[in-house]
Parts: sequence; structure tokens; C-alpha cells
Amino acid sequence: MDLNSEFDVIVIGSGISGGWAVKEFTEKGFKTLLIERGRMVKHIKDYPTANMDPWEFEYRGQKTKADVAENKLISKHYAYGEATKHFYIKDEDQEYIQEKPFDWIRGFQIGGKSLLWARQTQRWSDFEFNAPKKYDYAIDWPIRYADLAPWYSHVEKFVGISGNRDGIENMPDSEVVGAFEMNQVEKAIADSIDQNFTDRKAIIGRSANLAVIKDEQKKQGRGQCMARSLCERGCPFGGYFSSNSSTIPYAEKTGNLTILTDSIAESIIYDEKTGKAAGVQVIDANSREKKTYRAKVIFLNAATLNSNLILLNSKSERFPNGLGNDNGLLGRYIAFHNYRGRITAEIDGFEDSYYYGRRPTQVFIPAFKNIHSDAETFKGSYLIAYSANRDGWGRNPGLNTLGASFKDAILEPGGWKISMMMQGEVLPIYENHVRLSPDKKDKYGLPQLITSIGYSDNDVAMMEDFFKEGTSILEKAGCKNIKKLDQHIAFGRQPGLEVHDVGGVRMGEDPKDSLLNKYNQLHHCKNVFVTDGACMSSVGNQNPSLTFMALTARAVDYAADQLKNGYL
Repeated sequence: MDLNSEFDVIVIGSGISGGWAVKEFTEKGFKTLLIERGRMVKHIKDYPTANMDPWEFEYRGQKTKADVAENKLISKHYAYGEATKHFYIKDEDQEYIQEKPFDWIRGFQIGGKSLLWARQTQRWSDFEFNAPKKYDYAIDWPIRYADLAPWYSHVEKFVGISGNRDGIENMPDSEVVGAFEMNQVEKAIADSIDQNFTDRKAIIGRSANLAVIKDEQKKQGRGQCMARSLCERGCPFGGYFSSNSSTIPYAEKTGNLTILTDSIAESIIYDEKTGKAAGVQVIDANSREKKTYRAKVIFLNAATLNSNLILLNSKSERFPNGLGNDNGLLGRYIAFHNYRGRITAEIDGFEDSYYYGRRPTQVFIPAFKNIHSDAETFKGSYLIAYSANRDGWGRNPGLNTLGASFKDAILEPGGWKISMMMQGEVLPIYENHVRLSPDKKDKYGLPQLITSIGYSDNDVAMMEDFFKEGTSILEKAGCKNIKKLDQHIAFGRQPGLEVHDVGGVRMGEDPKDSLLNKYNQLHHCKNVFVTDGACMSSVGNQNPSLTFMALTARAVDYAADQLKNGYL
């Protein structure tokens, strides 16, 4: 396709939401340009470490001192290492200013962070959509669960979600394709919860890994999950969902998709005469040459903070403070998930039980505070996740020996350990924001983004409640040596590292306090839509990616109808 021609649609960003945007638009017959600031990554062909064994790596897959010295920020991510670092940016690839400590995790390539995500997928319920208004901590969402439910189903059937139908009101059932299983210790804790609590239930996690493969995924050329737990290297089986293995190849088959890589979206161009966006100005990442591409509709899916940056940098006579930013709230009310609390424990017995494979999910306890009854000390909700495993040979005390005893001991697993974590809702507050530096530029000439995002007293109170409730759960299950850990204090864990940042371009009914309407459309520039995490009015307690995908599919359906009827 001629890149000088005008497209029906431009999609900026090829991660989870951008991949869905191009799939939906191209299937509906629209000529679509996908702009990605990073390099091309093709499914299977560009997964260089996918099938390597530990001994084939010079450093056995670990990150080196040199890696950490060169990339102090990005190397903090749990999946970063010798086997995966090619899917992460280097710190120098996009400089930014941390007014408050914020670990901005990015992957610049086709597929974005869909190659690196943890794949956990839970639906929101009306408890989450209603909570900001009910508890008075954010503006009211312009949609409810009924608006999104059919789009959750639409996405889930295509993606393939593992899990069970659990009948939990505040975590509605998904369209599932089989489930992974709990091990014996996890089941024992789940049974104890059933016996001792009436307000909570443990379920196997729902994830975008194909525990069972169905025809919808076979048509995409994907295979079943092999439970290798090497997902971050790229899955040659297509056993987990990514833009690379699924939505983008699907879009390419239509003949309606053009992909432009190594092209940094600098700004969205506003046409003062038409009152609409005319196109996107990009910077060639290699030559630094600037080019403009035109389209009738623009979908912004560059990931939360970069989408904020692009809009803030899209200045015109009509919008001197950024595209659509009449109320001055662009970049405000950034939220994320609170992962500060962690609990570890041990349990006796079950030495005759083991497990096989490396299951790609944990056991989840859906939120039970601020659901049917109000918590006294904090607003928002949190879920709990836990897993149990046996120590391997590296931590078996029986190995402090030599000879035949050593050989016998190396074959025996150690005791059972339990790890429990929280995933808490951080309230969107005005003070948590991003803005452009007035004088500092990155190496591409873009204004550096200033992040001013931090924890609040509410986050600490929520963590303390998790410590109390998590400890109670484990004690009643017979666990011992229970230890509580604030990861912010112990390890310096900062906001951003959970990679669940949202907000800045929030949805709402009233243009006075929101940027987007109920269809993710800019109030003041109707042919621009934002459907990545930037659009979220609050963050809930569930993993966010499934909701991004459902919102995107819904917004595309609306935009396509508007295009066909000549309204855009």
C-alpha cells in the first residue's frame, strides 16, 4: 500500500490494545496503518531464545552486572534477563524525569509488552464500575458491566482464557477453554478458606494461556500451552495470547493492514478548519526524518504514559495545552496497582505430594473488602494471589554432603513454601500525574516526560489490611513461620514496576472533568480515540489487560459505524 495515501484508520502502538484495534478495523474492511516506534518482531522467527536450555546461555539466563549498570531502571522488571532483554528497551531509548520515583517499564517492538505480560485475565464487575461514585474517590464511570459484558465475551472467545466458571459476583465468569489445577497444598488452603470464611473463595487463576485449545485458536495457527513458564521469551507454540501470535497476523490476512515500524509518533495533527485530527506526525527512529500520515480516524494505543505524552505534545492554536485538553486534566489522575504487601509461609505434611510442569498462573482470592461491606481504614479493593511449591535441590539442606548421600539427596525435593501477594487498587488522585518538561528533550527531540506518581496513606492502610487478612487465612490453614514484607521498604519497589499504570486521559460523561466519552472518543476531537490504559477512570483490583481489549473492540465497533455513516 502507498504510504503517501490517506488511510481510513491509523493505530498508534501494537501492544495488546493496538493489536485488537487493527484486527477489528481490518476485518471490517478499513484500510489501516499501524505505527510502531520499535522494530519488527515476527511470531516464532524472532523469538531467538524460545527453545534454549539454561546451559546454552553464557550467564545461564541471568542478568549481569553490566546489564544492571547499563539499564538500572528496566532491569528491575521480574522477567528481565539474558533470555529476554531483547524485548525490553534500553534506559537510553527514552529518557524521562522522575519527580517521584517511578519505574517505567517499556518494550518497543511489534507486539509491545504483549510479549512480556503476565497474562492474567479477570473481568471487571459493577462493583468496580460503581465504586468511584459510591465511595467518592473518582468521577463516575460512563459505562457499566452490561455495556462491556458482550465485548468481554467477544475477546475471550478469540484469545482463549484458561480457568473455571466460578460464580463469583464481583469477578464475573469468563468464556473459558479448560483450566490449570491447584496442587495439593494450594487445594488444602482453598478448602480451609471454604471452611473458615463466608466472604471469600480461592479459585485457580484465569489466564490467556491455552490450557485446552479450541477451533477458534487453531484457526489462528496457535497451539496448546506446554506449561514451560518461558512465556517472556515469546511462545513458539502460540500457547499464550500476544499481538504477534494472534491479532496482528489475523489482521495481515485481510490485506487491509500496513505496518510501519521504527516510527515514533511525535504528535497528532489537528486541523483548525475541520475541527478534527488530520493525521499523525512521526519521527523515523533511525534517520530522525519527520513524516506525516493521514487518516479519517486515529486510535491511540501507545501504552498509558506514552499516550499521555503524545496528546500533551499535540499542541495547536485550538489546543495549546495538548489535544482535547480544555479542562487541563490531561495527564492527571494516574493510578496503578499496589503490590507492596507480600507474605511467605511454610507448611508441614504433604511430603508425598508433588506437581508437574510450570503452571502459568496462581490461585486467586477475589476481592472481599469494600464489596458487600465497607472497610473502616481504606477505600478501594484488593485481591490476593498465592501459590505453593517445594524447594528444589538448590535449597535442600540434605545437600551438605558428598558422595552417594549427595546423589540421593539431590533427587529429593525440599519442604513446602507458600508465597502470597496483594494486588490493590490505588486511588486516582489529582497529584499523581505526568507532564512535559519545558526544556529537556530525549534523543529524538521529544519533550521528556516528568512522572510525579507515588503511594498514599490509603495504599499503606490497604497493605496493613492485607497483612491481617492474609495472615489469618494462612494461620487457619495450618501454616507456620509466617512472615510479612513491605516490598517498598524492603526492596525499594516503586510505582510502575507492576506495569499496570492507567489514567491521564480518563473516560466520563462530563467534558468538564474527563477527556473521553463512553466510547473512548475525545470529547473535543471526535475522530481521536484512546483505548489503552490511559482511558481508565480508575484501576479496580483486577489485572487490566482484558478490560483494555474489550474497551478497544467496543470502541472500534462504534467508530466503524460512525465512519460508515459519514459522521467521522
